[in-house]
Amino acid sequence: MKTLTTTQELADFCALAHQQPYVTVDTEFLRERTYYSKLCLVQLALPGEDDDTAVLVDPLAGDMSLDPLYDLFRDTSVVKVFHAARQDLEIFWTEARVFPEPLFDTQVAAMVCGFGEQAGYETLVRKIARAQVDKTSRFTDWSRRPLTEAQKKYALADVTHLRKVYEYLADELEKTDRARWVAEELQILTDPATYDVQPEEAWKRVRTRTNSPRFLAIVRELAAFRETHAQSNNIPRNRVFKDDALVELASAKPRTQADLGGMRLLLREARKGAIADGILAAVERGLNCPKDQLPSPDRSRESLQVNPALADLLRVLLKSKTESSGVAAKLIATSADLDAIAAGLRDLPALTGWRREVFGEDALRLCDGRIGLAAQGQQVVAVDL
Repeated sequence: MKTLTTTQELADFCALAHQQPYVTVDTEFLRERTYYSKLCLVQLALPGEDDDTAVLVDPLAGDMSLDPLYDLFRDTSVVKVFHAARQDLEIFWTEARVFPEPLFDTQVAAMVCGFGEQAGYETLVRKIARAQVDKTSRFTDWSRRPLTEAQKKYALADVTHLRKVYEYLADELEKTDRARWVAEELQILTDPATYDVQPEEAWKRVRTRTNSPRFLAIVRELAAFRETHAQSNNIPRNRVFKDDALVELASAKPRTQADLGGMRLLLREARKGAIADGILAAVERGLNCPKDQLPSPDRSRESLQVNPALADLLRVLLKSKTESSGVAAKLIATSADLDAIAAGLRDLPALTGWRREVFGEDALRLCDGRIGLAAQGQQVVAVDL
């Protein structure tokens, strides 16, 4: 197992990778104690049957630069293969503002190829590569050096078996003409907006039971302060204060540090210093927010008149289409999407792109009364009316 510890070694390997049709990629990182993921290891493998064409890249070794890897990511003649790539891509986008292009995510491809919802790497390796993955080193501190032989073996397996998984799935997509379906899904993963968190939008992720505009204004300001403080100090947002404490603060509206002392859910460290000052300033901004700038929850779907019988028929249709196409239902449409269609909404992902081909077109025909559903043996099929 070769470990690359210098920029030149990485450049030499990437020079070989530039001549290949694809390279498999994985990362190991830590995020428990930081806001941004700390990249600890990169695994790379070129096409082949053994471990000789796979390497470990140690970004913690001295002054190693990952620029040769980023140049490889920009080479559109080489497919970059990941499994469940979202967190990996977030690291590379945050570190270097680069996305691998073209990208292939075997988890997304597996959902399109009939392996169910969010198929795990271990499952795909077992079913496709006919191999077992040793997961004993899964929960480990990847920042500690030296790495053990067991850790290295575990890390390398994440890219060596991935070669067979990729080749099988890519072949299946070619046979079924579904490669463009996967490409549509991957557009979200390579959109900067997926990873660039805007502090002023952070409040939308906080669950509350109160929808008062003034209350939400305080939630918005508190969430924005927490995000900004966490980013600037590179600490997890929960280390500033957790969601339940945020909601408690928005309800109690503390105005002084003495008030903060009475907060049951607030961490002791947050009752003084910069965090305490930030909390009090955020509450003040929320209380003084002009009426025309108060936030409001998205109630666009609350008033929808959902036809429950039609929604149930759409669920049956979705199950039928899932079984006939082999595509995971979750990838085609959510339960909320089906209710929205039954209520008359049409600007939905389930009714566009490849989803329209698989499900959306017949869903609209069902809503318009142009088709019905009938049992045909063990299957449910659509019939023209």
